[in-house]
Amino acid sequence: MLAATLNSHLSSIKAQDIELGTTDIAIFGANVGGLYIYKNATDDKEFMSIDRITDGLYKVIAEYYPIVVGRPSISKNGKGVIVVDPDNLCMPNVAELSVEFLAEHFFETRNNNGDTVKFFNLHKFFRDSGISKFPESTFSRDHSAAIVRLIRFKDSPYVALYISLPHVLFDGTAAVAFFNNWAECTRNLGNPDHKLQYPPINDRKVVSDYFDTVTAIEPPHTKHFKDLGAESLVKVPSGTIAALLLAAPDIPVFEEQHLLHFTAEKLEQLRQDVDKAQSTNLALAALLTKTILQANIQTFNSMPTWSYVMFPYDCRHRTKVPMTYSGNFSFSAIAPLKSQTVLDGSCKDIALAIKEHCSKVSSEYAKSLVNTVENEIGVLFQAGISLCNSPDTSYVGLSNVRYMPIHLIDFGYGCPDILSSGYFTCEGILHLYSNKQDGGVDLFMNIKDDLFEYLKKSDELLKYADVIF
Repeated sequence: MLAATLNSHLSSIKAQDIELGTTDIAIFGANVGGLYIYKNATDDKEFMSIDRITDGLYKVIAEYYPIVVGRPSISKNGKGVIVVDPDNLCMPNVAELSVEFLAEHFFETRNNNGDTVKFFNLHKFFRDSGISKFPESTFSRDHSAAIVRLIRFKDSPYVALYISLPHVLFDGTAAVAFFNNWAECTRNLGNPDHKLQYPPINDRKVVSDYFDTVTAIEPPHTKHFKDLGAESLVKVPSGTIAALLLAAPDIPVFEEQHLLHFTAEKLEQLRQDVDKAQSTNLALAALLTKTILQANIQTFNSMPTWSYVMFPYDCRHRTKVPMTYSGNFSFSAIAPLKSQTVLDGSCKDIALAIKEHCSKVSSEYAKSLVNTVENEIGVLFQAGISLCNSPDTSYVGLSNVRYMPIHLIDFGYGCPDILSSGYFTCEGILHLYSNKQDGGVDLFMNIKDDLFEYLKKSDELLKYADVIF
């Protein structure tokens, strides 16, 4: 019965080529996704039904996101495209797994003003569950672009939902919109007249048309990376960038994740201590920049020349491009700071330096970054090798996903009770989530284990943060 329903959904998909934008292909080979923990509070025997969730997935793909079952290719005019061929679909990979432990076996708990706050310990899960890692979506082999795992725990009211999708299709905002639209379609499977209130815009021409109205201005960090790699930077022949990037291997998934928790009170105390005139994000970025540099020095026994701070910005909030645009429209603001200056300065000094570099995000900067990728790909590669923690560089990539409606992903069984892994696992990227249990924030850190060993002993950091794992 389910197979017939799924085939019925797929039969409505039409052949089409969906052109990718430069902002899509620039991150080809990376993934977005996450792990969401749901609680069966009503003892529903059909809780998080794999059949319903799969039915909803196929429905939302067929009706709104055919790009998810397409395959990347190069068009005759040299553009990157996703080819949707009804006879050769890149089918989703959906499976249900069982774990012979209570979900609570993998929980860490903390007490906050008498309330118990729960966290899901990924380290313990991968060590004990029999699942050593999750599969990742990929286009480099004949694997699925959309991977879903529903994980049931023995004698436990909790169910975990793992999702992995190619970043080339969605940025964080668009991915979370996809998850919520999928959930909405699942909730309305019994309603043949249901339509999404805010359907996605898949046409990448929306962005290219917008940029046609913008005059590019080069951001300071682009010049910085050009100067760093001046001898090795090469020009890219016109019309070859898509073929070059789509031929790149998958970006290895960074598996060394850690979690810090900040209560709302501690986060506000941090802001007051650093500079009450600044935002909590800026105060936190300053603290992390200083403490991660200190841990970096202890790890490598040397002083790196540069300390980089990166903030990704969703430009939908800053332009006329609709919020329902489903491609990649996020850009990075990067502050290159001299490590000695960071080490010697106060957190207030660091916060102001970061603000000076990262608060001036504009459409003009964004267009310049697109032009740089299309014509001077070496700058992108130079940034890629610089934005990491090494003997030469210290790096904080702080991604604030608190504004994304992740807590609202409801397949008809309630919203997720606990959020786990960050949606983009790349070394140095730190994801800041809201914790709805106590109103604080969770900081998921993609940071090397040996560096974290020093970081978790930092008195300056532990004054505000609780180490979960």
